Amino acid sequence: MGDIELLTYLEGFISEERKDRFISILKNRTKYITVAIEDVYQMHNTSAVIRSCESFGIQEAHVIEGRFGKRLDKNIAMGAQQWVDISRYATSTEAIDILKRDGYKIVATSPHADSSLLTDFQLNSPVVLFFGTEKEGLSTEVLDKADMSLKIPMVGFTESLNISVSAAIILQDLTSKLRKSKLSWRLTDEEIIQKRLDWTKKSIKSIEEILIRFYQPE
Repeated sequence: MGDIELLTYLEGFISEERKDRFISILKNRTKYITVAIEDVYQMHNTSAVIRSCESFGIQEAHVIEGRFGKRLDKNIAMGAQQWVDISRYATSTEAIDILKRDGYKIVATSPHADSSLLTDFQLNSPVVLFFGTEKEGLSTEVLDKADMSLKIPMVGFTESLNISVSAAIILQDLTSKLRKSKLSWRLTDEEIIQKRLDWTKKSIKSIEEILIRFYQPE
């Protein structure tokens, strides 16, 4: 049986309101912008960035964990990791190679003087926004391999913001620009079906038993 038949079957085990909520949210989901978090030490910062991704409709996030191990706190992410697809990498090289292969331009978020201002940044191709460690910022490797760099315009004495704050500001700005554009930023019909399936499965407590009944009816 196909995905549509399975989805129709499984949606019978969730409320109509939840089904409609999934459909509504997925209309605003995008993979055109994605985020990569490089070796962030403070666990709550990584989790907060994932939460911002979910809030602003970013469907995928990438976490590089070579130096400090797993950096997601389920309590702080407040369930957001259920709805955002997270890929994990041991090195920045691995992440960059895969993301470039998938057609993304690498954007280093950095307060350096030669970075483009967020207010001037124009979206014309899929981008992955790299965010770095709290004290050191992004690695030299990411800065060297980036296609462009980006910074938030600020007028105070402070030169940089906390990573989770920076991510929220940048994502709000860029997703707002994206949705006003004529770019093809939405998920494909097939991607939407797959996410509806994924989210519906996560909403059903006895999903394994129900799947057995679907594939092996008496």
